[in-house]
Order: sequence, then structure tokens, then C-alpha cells
Amino acid sequence: MARSIKKGPFVDGHLQRAISNMNAKNERKVHKTWSRRSTVTPDMVGHTIAVHNGKKFIPVYVTENMVGHKLGEFSPTRTFKGHSAGGGSKDRAVSPTGAPSSAPKA
Repeated sequence: MARSIKKGPFVDGHLQRAISNMNAKNERKVHKTWSRRSTVTPDMVGHTIAVHNGKKFIPVYVTENMVGHKLGEFSPTRTFKGHSAGGGSKDRAVSPTGAPSSAPKA
């Protein structure tokens, strides 16, 4: 269920203060945060926020298209290692198409 419009977007207080301080000083530096639950607001656009994924901080450059989404959406927590290539692959069991090698020559 979505958050109430009356309440507004949720942004952790420490993150909001850090972004507003950087905007007041007109500086652009990387800010580390563990707050994956915070919503991206328009005043964050142009900043780089390093979002923790449980193991390391992933730098996320905030653009206009990200406004309204959560910071955690841009820092994946799971690493896809790929599907296993061994065992019961049916593609290798099928012989290649074409003329059989034991066909009589005409």
C-alpha cells in the first residue's frame, strides 16, 4: 500500500539535513547513508548518495527520473552469479540439424 499524500514522502531526518546543508553551501560531495527506505526528493537531484547494500556502499547519482522512488531500489542487495551450465541441459542432448553423416552419397 502506498503512503498517504497528506503525510508526504518519507526521508530520514539526518539525510534531509545533510542534503539541505550541501544545497545551502552549494557543494557536491558523496554522502554515505544506510537509509534505503528514504524517498528521493527533488532537492536531492544532482547529488551522489552512497547507499549501503548490506556489504558495501553503492554510489548513486540522483537524476530527475528517480524522484519518488526509494534509495534502496538503486542499490541491489543480491548478486546474480548466473545459471548453472552443468548437468541436465536439454540443448546439448539434441543433435545439430542438417544431413546425417551416414547418409549414402548419390
